[in-house]
Formats: sequence, structure tokens, C-alpha cells
Amino acid sequence: MNEQHIEEIINSLYDLIQDAKNVPLSADKCMLERDKALDMLDEIIARLPGELKQSKAIVESRNELIGQARREAESIISKAQEEAKQMVTQEAIYQEAKRQCQEMVLQTQVRMAQLRKASNDYMDDALRRTEEAIAISLSEVQDTRAKFKALVEAQEKKAGVTVTEE
Repeated sequence: MNEQHIEEIINSLYDLIQDAKNVPLSADKCMLERDKALDMLDEIIARLPGELKQSKAIVESRNELIGQARREAESIISKAQEEAKQMVTQEAIYQEAKRQCQEMVLQTQVRMAQLRKASNDYMDDALRRTEEAIAISLSEVQDTRAKFKALVEAQEKKAGVTVTEE
């Protein structure tokens, strides 16, 4: 179970519940191995921080991509400015260099905007998918926990045992 992803563990837990034997005279209640189910839930809880770390890594990757684009833009601008200084010897050449520099700056700004938008879209999508996966996992864990609690209460009621929570 060490190499499984959260989705696989949840699917295994779902299968465990799905394949569990019915409680006699009850179609909607079942018996399952408590320790196995609890171990799976513990594994899910242990893996959630890893999923969150992955989301943070995606954010850092996005920031690094933006930083790289900014450095690239500064390099291009610097290069364009250097070329413009070298071409100053004649007015016509100077004007052409200035135009090219402005064009490069504009292209760089457009490219930076494109990279920023692409990285923001990527980040939003990755965070959305992570959020959905975590929400699904949480919902499944909550549903399983509620079913488990109801099963335990039914078993205790049937056995005539009352356990109070502290």
C-alpha cells in the first residue's frame, strides 16, 4: 500500500465496503475488517500532505517560470539596448535601432503576458484538479466514516452494549 495514490486507496476502501458481507437480516448494513478500513483511512490522511506539497511545488514552478520569463525579457531588453547604443553612429541607423528595440520590448511584453497567462491557467487548473480530488476524497471518507459509525452503533445496539464517547 506504500506506492498507492489516494484515489487507489479510496477505491480499495470502496471495494472493501462493497465486497463486505451483509449483516444477517439487513441489506444495507455490512461487516468489514475494522483494522483494514482504519489503516486505509490512516494512509489517506498520511498522503494528503503529499498532495498539498505537490500543489505547492506547482506554485513554485509557476513562480520560477514567471521569474525566468522576466529574466529573459530583461536580457532581451538589455541586448536590444546594447545594440541600439552601438548603432548610434548615424541618425538613420539610430532610428532603426530604436524602432527595433521598441518592437523587441513590445514582443517581450506580449510574450511575458502570454507566459504569465499560460502559467496562471496551468496553476488554476492544477489547483482546481487538486481541490476536486481532495473534496472527493474528503466526501468519501466522511461517507465511509458515517456508515462505519452507524454500523458500530447498530452492532452495539444489537449486542445491548452502550459505549459513551469521552
